Amino acid sequence: MKTLQINGSLRNELGKKSAGKLRKSNNVPCVLYGGKENIHFYTHENSFLKLIFTSDAHLVNLNLNGQEYKTILKDIQFHPVTDRVIHADFIEVSDDKPIVISLPVRVTGDSVGVKAGGKLRIGKKYLKVKGFIKDIPEQITIDITNLKIHDSIKAGDLSLEKVEIMEPKSAMVVNIITSRVAQKGEEEAEAAAAPATGEQPSEKKAEETAE
Repeated sequence: MKTLQINGSLRNELGKKSAGKLRKSNNVPCVLYGGKENIHFYTHENSFLKLIFTSDAHLVNLNLNGQEYKTILKDIQFHPVTDRVIHADFIEVSDDKPIVISLPVRVTGDSVGVKAGGKLRIGKKYLKVKGFIKDIPEQITIDITNLKIHDSIKAGDLSLEKVEIMEPKSAMVVNIITSRVAQKGEEEAEAAAAPATGEQPSEKKAEETAE
C-alpha cells in the first residue's frame, strides 16, 4: 500500500468559531481516532491533494508537532458549494493489528463479451477488505478477458492472499450486460431458432443495480 506524509499541528482551541478561523486560513480541522484519546489537529488543505485526487488507498504517516502516527483516512467532508475540504477523520493503525480499508477495483483485459457487443458494468468501484498492513495490496485487479455477455464476477468469486474480503459474497463487482446491438442480434437468433408460435422472445434486462 502506498504511503503519504502529512504534517499537522495540534489544536489549542475547539468549537465552531475556532474551526471557522482555521478554514478561512486554508486549514482543515481534523480528528485522529483509535489511540488512547482522540487528537484534534489541523493541516493545510493542500495536504489532501494526493489523497482526494486519486482512487488509490494510502497509509498516512501523520506528523503532529513532531509526534509520528501511522494512520488511514477514515472520512472526509467537502463544502457543498465550493467542494473544498472542510473536515477529515483519521484512524490510528499498527502493524500487529488488522485494519479494515476500502481498496479500488482495477479491471484488466479485453472481455470477449464486450467484443461481441456487450457492455462492461462495474458494480463496485471499491471493496472493503480486512488484513494486516503489510499484506494489503494497493488495489484489487480483476481480469475480465474471459467474461462473455451475461457473465459476472461477484465478491464471493474473488480471493486475496492473507486478506479477507468483507463484502457480501453475492455483491456484484463486474458483469457484462447486453447492449442494444447485442440484444438485437440475440433476439434475431432466438427468433430464427424458435418454433413459429407468433410470440416474440422476451427482452432481458440486467438490473442496475464538523467542527
